Formats: sequence, C-alpha cells, structure tokens
Amino acid sequence: MKAESDNLRDIAQRMVTRGKGILAADESSGTIEKRFAAVGVESSPQKRREYREALFATEEALKSHISGVILFEETLRQHTEEGTPLIDLITARKVVAGIKVDKGLTPLEDSENSRETRTRGLEGLSDRLWDYREKGCAFAKWRAIFTIDDGMPSRRALQANADGLATYARRCQTVGLVPIVEPEVLMEGGHDITRCASATAAALRAVFEALTQEGVALDAVVLKPNMVTPGDKCRARASASEIAAQTLACLRENVPAEVAGIAFLSGGQGDKEATENLNAINVLAKAEGAPWPLTFSFGRALQAGALRAWAGDSANIPAAQTAFGHRARMNALACVGEWSAELE
Repeated sequence: MKAESDNLRDIAQRMVTRGKGILAADESSGTIEKRFAAVGVESSPQKRREYREALFATEEALKSHISGVILFEETLRQHTEEGTPLIDLITARKVVAGIKVDKGLTPLEDSENSRETRTRGLEGLSDRLWDYREKGCAFAKWRAIFTIDDGMPSRRALQANADGLATYARRCQTVGLVPIVEPEVLMEGGHDITRCASATAAALRAVFEALTQEGVALDAVVLKPNMVTPGDKCRARASASEIAAQTLACLRENVPAEVAGIAFLSGGQGDKEATENLNAINVLAKAEGAPWPLTFSFGRALQAGALRAWAGDSANIPAAQTAFGHRARMNALACVGEWSAELE
C-alpha cells in the first residue's frame, strides 16, 4: 500500500513539474464540433484523430513544456495511420497520460434554480478507471461547475458537487490513478472580481472538506481551479496584477498546503490573456511565497492558434505544430514568472 501511495505522489509531482503544464485535449465530441466549426472543419473521428495526433507529435513542445495530457475516451482508443495508439505518442515522450472520466452535467435535483447542475459519471466509475489504467493512463479528471448569479452557487450545489468530486477522487486513488479535481466557477456573467473570489472560496472550502471526509490523500491530488477574474460581462475589468493578488489570496485561505500542485484552467480567457495572468500569479508567488507549484491545464487557450493554423488541412500540420509549440513555450515561461509580451 505504501508503494502505491508513493507512486501516486510521484505521478502527481511529475504532473506539476516546474516549467511545464498540462494539455487539456479532452474536449467532448460536442465541444470539439463547435471549435472545428469555428474554423470551417466538419467534425469526424478521422479529423479529430488527425488534429490531436498533430498536437501529440509536436515532439519538442511535449518534451520541453508539457508534463501531462488529458484525453477524451475516443482519443484513448484511436491509433495513428501506422497503427500506433495515440497514447503511445504521449508516453514515449515521458509525458503522463490521463483521461476525462465524468459524463457531463445534469440538472441538480431539489435545487431552487433550474440552471444549477451536478456532474454525472459515478455509476460504473471504478470499472472504467481500472480499464483506463490498463490502457496506460496514470491520472484522471472530473469537472464540476458553479454559476454566479442571485443565490448561486447555492449551498446545495456546492455540497452536491463537492461530494461528487470527493467520491471520484477516492475511487481514483483506490485503483492507482491520480485525480485532477476541477471545481470551476464559471466566468459567464456580470459579476465583479470580488464576487468571483467569494464564490471560488466557497467552492474550494466545500471541496476540501469533502475530500478530507472521504480520506483522500491530498499530496496525490492536483487541483484545477479557475483564476479569480471578473465575469465576462462585467464592465469593471481587472489587471493581471489584481487577478494574481485575488487568486493567490483565495488559494492561500482555502487550499491546504499538502496539495501536490495547482494547474489553472483558462475558463474562457483568450490565449495571451491566460498566459499573462498565469505569469502574474507566478511573479507574485515568487515574491510572497506559495506552498504549491502553480502551473496550467489549458485547453482552448493552448490550442486556439494551432487549430486556426490547421483548419482541417493536412498540409497545414507543420504550421499548427509551430503555433502549438509557441503557445506551450509561452505558458511554460509563465509558470516560472519569466514571460513577457515582447516574447510573443
């Protein structure tokens, strides 16, 4: 048992290696269909494979700037045209492979607000986790979301989603997978940065209370939270330094020091915006100290340039890989507080 615990801690520490981050390539079929449509590409299994294979085959980026890749289940079962499992492109570069295991959102029962949700997927989860581990995954990811509005997130929504995250995390560690725990306070809305900070604090408190009650080993957990930002419709914008100050203050007050690391989601931010804010957080953390590594687990903010460059044309794969490599390098620099706009 001790050897298994040590292995989980080792994997978690690899996932938050200094100067590297996690590529979130786990978009559901519906989400990636929308992103493909935005660049004029019809989504199909072949096109999804081609695009994701191009990212995973960007050798220098993966070796130098990426510590882990989150896969969608379809991708885990796909192969290159030569017959190599796509997961092998990742692990061959000494990058840790993981898998999104939740089944999306469903309306929250007994909620006074029909917009509140909980995350599905606990049914049969343990069996699926064993299967994913046998196929080469070393970690998993589960996302819960919280909406800011009048009376939201409610205590009911906070508790239900925290309990789901904790049950998932315990089952992951039982089968030998590191859990990424993702409580996302959504950016959508007109709320200001202070309201985001209070909602994020409430979500984190609920999650870590539930994790502790479930007996989850926090030193083998990677937290994937939102940054504390104003809502996307808020007129009062915030500077990167203000976002950094609010985010770090919220994390220090609500995240136990023994957590293995924090890998921020981008949550609707633009690619350069997310990099700038990540950099500001790490600059401040260097000055004031923080007990955890602070890195990234970006999806759209890491892939947007690559997707535009590819646009569904195989001839554009080198250009897409160049764009992906650049964005990965920018975010890797931001992880150590050494990014600047001039480097763009």
